[in-house]
Amino acid sequence: MQTAVIVFPASNCDRDAAMALEKVTGKAPKMIWHRDSEIPSDVDFVCIPGGFSYGDYLRSGAMASCSPIVADLVEKANKGLAVAGFCNGFQILTETGLLPGALMRNKNLKFVCRPERLVVNNANTRYTSQYEAKSIVTYPVAHHDGSYFADDAVLNKLEKEGRIVFRYADNPNGSLRDIAGIVNEAGNVFGMMPHPERAVDELHGGTDGLGLFKSIIESI
Repeated sequence: MQTAVIVFPASNCDRDAAMALEKVTGKAPKMIWHRDSEIPSDVDFVCIPGGFSYGDYLRSGAMASCSPIVADLVEKANKGLAVAGFCNGFQILTETGLLPGALMRNKNLKFVCRPERLVVNNANTRYTSQYEAKSIVTYPVAHHDGSYFADDAVLNKLEKEGRIVFRYADNPNGSLRDIAGIVNEAGNVFGMMPHPERAVDELHGGTDGLGLFKSIIESI
């Protein structure tokens, strides 16, 4: 199988994502520049990495959502391509409309950077099948605009359809209903603010993130 990582100006977790994917698949992902116009046809999974695309001008992820490659990403995601966005990648996915809601300024108005405990709220997704339901994992977080917001109708729909995939055990940013990660209706597009790609090596503090990458790779 073939994976890919999209790289934007000021992405800073693209290498982390690439290393995580290579560790799980044994094959280096394709690195796709944001000004490219098409995702190669042999790509089975696309990761949108964390960072500060375009310096977070206007609002986080807004300018990146208008990059040339994103139009093709949206088209292919709507046809079933597996896509995951972490941190800034999650922000970009909400800006494109591939995922509902928005990521707002943290409730305490401070940048938060630390390991964070998460509850696997739904283990029956293609991104969490390697975990036990309601198990606790630890991923790093590093964001200033990570508070998930949506209106009650959207939140209730996410709850009802089991699309809240991860919740914070100790909410660090004020996200409504402790939401850390969600999936779209079709189940192929996933976004979360924490960084599973930074939790794949014991030397970096733990390997809890490997389950997420193994889950999606084995589902394709």
